[in-house]
Amino acid sequence: MDGQGQMSSSYQRFPTVKIREMKDDYMKFELKNTDPSIANALRRVMIGEVPTIAIDLVEIESNSSVLNDEFLAHRLGLIPLISERAMDMRFSRDCDTCDGDAQCHYCSVEFKLNVKCDGDQTLDVTSLDLVSSDMRENPVVAVDRAADMNVFDASEQRGIIIVKLRRGQELRLRAIARKGIGKDHAKWSPAATVTFMYEPDIHINENLMETLTLDEKREWIESCPTKVFDIHPDTQQVFVVDAEAYSYDDEVIKKAEAMGKPGLVSINAKDDSFIFTIESTGALKASQMLLNAIDILKQKLETVRLSPETEEDDAQFIDLEQHMRGGGGR
Repeated sequence: MDGQGQMSSSYQRFPTVKIREMKDDYMKFELKNTDPSIANALRRVMIGEVPTIAIDLVEIESNSSVLNDEFLAHRLGLIPLISERAMDMRFSRDCDTCDGDAQCHYCSVEFKLNVKCDGDQTLDVTSLDLVSSDMRENPVVAVDRAADMNVFDASEQRGIIIVKLRRGQELRLRAIARKGIGKDHAKWSPAATVTFMYEPDIHINENLMETLTLDEKREWIESCPTKVFDIHPDTQQVFVVDAEAYSYDDEVIKKAEAMGKPGLVSINAKDDSFIFTIESTGALKASQMLLNAIDILKQKLETVRLSPETEEDDAQFIDLEQHMRGGGGR
């Protein structure tokens, strides 16, 4: 920091992102040149603070199914809804158009369901039977991929089963979906799972390894619960086959010490390199969930811009967002 209180450029980090795999509901990427606090902040915000919409109010007009009203309301609330518009919607408590009654299009989406079984076969009532007041906000559906083609078959859409009806039974209701976050209830979380791991840095001591017999090398390799190491069939040289499979269990280190070869391998976690795995419920695309999380973190930092350290964190998120929106590292 210089004499005028400005953050020196030597302290500022420029995070980089390399996307390994990206689908609508799944994303795996590397986040490098940043701190564990930044990585964990991203993870926590994606899980608990990226907003979605979910059914929060149910008015049941007729229910002659085997499930009671409370059970049905609970099941409806857990159905993920497409929430591309959620960031622009208002929280019902902040809506000045309907005074918090969640009855306007700025803060709510209305769904109706009216199903009656008139046949002898059991009728499945699914999320596909919910009729939305906004065509942009519909329940998430599962779509089967063709076995030999990387395409979707729209005819194979499957809804989430709400209840099953027999002849003469019916279900008629009205439901209101509101904007919320996972901190308030898990039904609003867009993440099925968000995890990150420290990238392992593994080094084998070749000189010590050469002092082991072939059987000892194989015994040492097999002591690892996951297949991290392997041995070359011709040169009999032990090498790292998959560093990221290492689970930080220290089994190979303990085995080396038991064999009288401490220092045979050194394994350290890089504290500035992380491997993220994101799975979405379908409410948001995995990539959009990440971008929304970055936007929310930037907003949080704007409210606590009190120190040069905070400014540095803010700069990291700006760099990260620009990298992501530009498709960096793909």
